[in-house]
Amino acid sequence: MSSAPLVVGFDLDLTLLDARRGIVATYAEIAARTGVPIDGELAASRLGPPLEQELANWFPADEVAGAATLYRELYVDHAVPVSEAMPGAARAVEAVRREGGRVVVVTAKAEWLARASLAAIGIEPDVVVGWLWAAAKGDAIREHGVHIYVGDHEGDMRGARAGGALSVGLTTGSHDADALSAAGADVVLGGLADFPDWLAGAVLDRRLAALSTRLTELGSVLVAFSGGADSAFLLAWAARTLGPGAVVAATAVSPSLPAAELDAARAFVAALGVRHVLPSTDEQSRPGYLANGADRCYFCKAELTETLGPLAADLGLAHVVTGTNADDAVAGFRPGIRAAAERGAATPLLDAGLTKRQVRAASRRLGLVTADKPAAACLASRIAYGIEVTPSRLARVEHAEQALRLALADAELPCRDLRVRDLGDRARIEVDAELVPTLTARPDLTSAVTGFDLIEVDPRGFRSGSMNELL
Repeated sequence: MSSAPLVVGFDLDLTLLDARRGIVATYAEIAARTGVPIDGELAASRLGPPLEQELANWFPADEVAGAATLYRELYVDHAVPVSEAMPGAARAVEAVRREGGRVVVVTAKAEWLARASLAAIGIEPDVVVGWLWAAAKGDAIREHGVHIYVGDHEGDMRGARAGGALSVGLTTGSHDADALSAAGADVVLGGLADFPDWLAGAVLDRRLAALSTRLTELGSVLVAFSGGADSAFLLAWAARTLGPGAVVAATAVSPSLPAAELDAARAFVAALGVRHVLPSTDEQSRPGYLANGADRCYFCKAELTETLGPLAADLGLAHVVTGTNADDAVAGFRPGIRAAAERGAATPLLDAGLTKRQVRAASRRLGLVTADKPAAACLASRIAYGIEVTPSRLARVEHAEQALRLALADAELPCRDLRVRDLGDRARIEVDAELVPTLTARPDLTSAVTGFDLIEVDPRGFRSGSMNELL
């Protein structure tokens, strides 16, 4: 698979579509109309090759074309309405979409019948190409940039090979694993139910390989290490790829970094055996940061990258890298990403196409303690836009969150995500949605939040970036 956006191709019959009942009925109708005896069950057991090839078993050569025309006319009424999806077909297509991919169906079936059949089973691919069989499928596979082609027949494996795609064979048709492998299958699965997990692993492998390539290109890196899941994984993978000597972790120390995060960051880096530096940053010296407008993160990230750039040079490291992932790049309003990019910071996770979900999956592979760590944005993100960011406000938010977490723990109420938002004269508490009714009814718990005139619980629960809703 290349580094281009993922494209997955599928065969149709006995891969996505089970039309055997309708095919048998269609052959029965043709037999009744022509007087030619046809074993529909036998014909349905040999699905894969073009229709004309099967009809040649029952009709003289000069009658095959007419029989094929009749078959296709009858198929609309006798087969399409009773078409069924193969087990796992919908989830397989959804899995491709989840990976940000496109779906292309390449089949020997007449294209218009393929489209009608897919509509009948509720599957909407991006592209449907009909009338192609075996190696001829390779032309469409190559034309549409298909990386992976999935089918149940030996001919599908030959088509995938001809088109330069990774071939996935399914034993849902007339060919077993040995026959599919002999025809060139790179992978053989028992059915589409196994496909989503396989695909997730295959795409992750592909993107991790791209990450290693990108890091190797960079050569040596100073990782902006906040302690969160993204930068933690980037740091660990960089050390694994480049060696600890070519990697340094930098955790910026300022009032916006919770003390607990700094302690956890120290322990994580120590376990990797990587050098850890703790430069101080002075966001408070930047008027744009203090003003706390919608672009506050721009000034914060500008301070960070302008601090880390010279530090990297002093350490003999070629690049500053951040943990920006592929989801961040499409998440809408992210002025901090722009600031870092303008100052030359590299984004290896983004360059490799790694999403947050994939970062967590890869972190689990490495056994990192941060694999399932909740998001932990800087303390300034808790202060409503337009309210000046001051050390005292940051400390007030940090103390409030620590106190509330302790109160919930004492009440044996586990909470994954928790924020205390500073709205000026009042605090708004965001917690896991299922905990909202309990917290709303327990003033003894919310009273742990001090320093505000009014305390309220957000009925919608925790949401990353909820302050942007106030813009």
